Amino acid sequence: MFGLENAGGSRNDALHRLLGRAAMPDSVTLLVGTTKGAFLLHRSAGGWDLRGPFCDGWPINHVVGHGRTLWAAGGSDWHGAGIWRSADAGKSWTLCKLANGQGDRFLAEHPEIAANIGMSPAPPAPFTGRIGAIWSLHRTQDRLYAGTKPATLFESTDDGLSWVPVEGLSNHPSGPSWEPGAAGLILHTILHDPANPQHLWVGISAAGVFASEDGGATWERRNRLANEGADHGTDHGECGHDVGFCVHNMMRATGSDLIYQQNHHGVFRSPDGGRSWHDITAGLPSGFGFPIAVNPHDPAMLWTIPLNGDTKGRYPPEARALVWRSVDSGETWQGFGNGLPARNCFFTVLRQAMAVDGHRPAGLYFGTNSGSVFASADEGESWEEAASHLPTVLSVETLQGIAG
Repeated sequence: MFGLENAGGSRNDALHRLLGRAAMPDSVTLLVGTTKGAFLLHRSAGGWDLRGPFCDGWPINHVVGHGRTLWAAGGSDWHGAGIWRSADAGKSWTLCKLANGQGDRFLAEHPEIAANIGMSPAPPAPFTGRIGAIWSLHRTQDRLYAGTKPATLFESTDDGLSWVPVEGLSNHPSGPSWEPGAAGLILHTILHDPANPQHLWVGISAAGVFASEDGGATWERRNRLANEGADHGTDHGECGHDVGFCVHNMMRATGSDLIYQQNHHGVFRSPDGGRSWHDITAGLPSGFGFPIAVNPHDPAMLWTIPLNGDTKGRYPPEARALVWRSVDSGETWQGFGNGLPARNCFFTVLRQAMAVDGHRPAGLYFGTNSGSVFASADEGESWEEAASHLPTVLSVETLQGIAG
């Protein structure tokens, strides 16, 4: 039975017909960021309903929501950097532009072309020349945060209508030594403690993990490995006794200082808010991957999607899609592939492209660079394709309770 559960192909199909697939909840909307705009994917009794693209086809790196208010962050060298906002569950959107792009300069320099195509350059934006794109968003009780490329943290106290940089992080003494990863120097992960919103964590590739306990006024770099044994089972390169500065994604367990991290060099667990990190890569087919997710009701249950390696193609090992789950905080792992491609699978799942909802059992979702979104109603044990043929999926988040 255990072999059938994870084998994929026709045997899995037969098993699902016998046992039945867990029913997807009908009150979840997926917020999907892609290279050609934002999309909303809603589950109803009739199946999955797709709306979009929104945001004028901008590259959208991250979409988050609260109630019926949505924010979509993105941009490029051509578009500039900005955050789109919808107050009506995606029906209409307005743009708050933080930096102008090459397109604005082109339109200003060629007014006759601008007139012919019915476009005009955007007014001067406040951070032009400082940032090139918005990479991530995160909402606390009283403010909204945004991470950018190059790595800067911004905050808004008026629901995203205006923004200021968090200079305490920008002025960190280690700043001159920060090195860009393959995608550039990006601030891609923002976390907070709901019980104390003054406690913040960010992940920067490739500068590592930073934490603040005073609302962003001061920051501590937290990349240190735990003192358990001399051989951590992973090559951390020049980082020595650090986890490696190229953190790919982090998630915080509900109600604790337990944080999980997918790094360029492995998967790690911190029981103390990032002050020390334990290597939990053993049992996975690869230490390389991008996303990680944790069950909001069970801090010991987490998921990741390993890829075959940085320079080996960045697709699932053996070209077989599996989502790996641990139910004991990363001490052991099990791969699940029911409903996922069992062969000839070469997609990549990017750092912000996996999300979990608040249902019991938890629903799990991920998007691929080949334009598919997969959904699981049973904590990753079986899957269905909720959407296909989208642009490259850059991010997936969940929003419960709106139907659009």
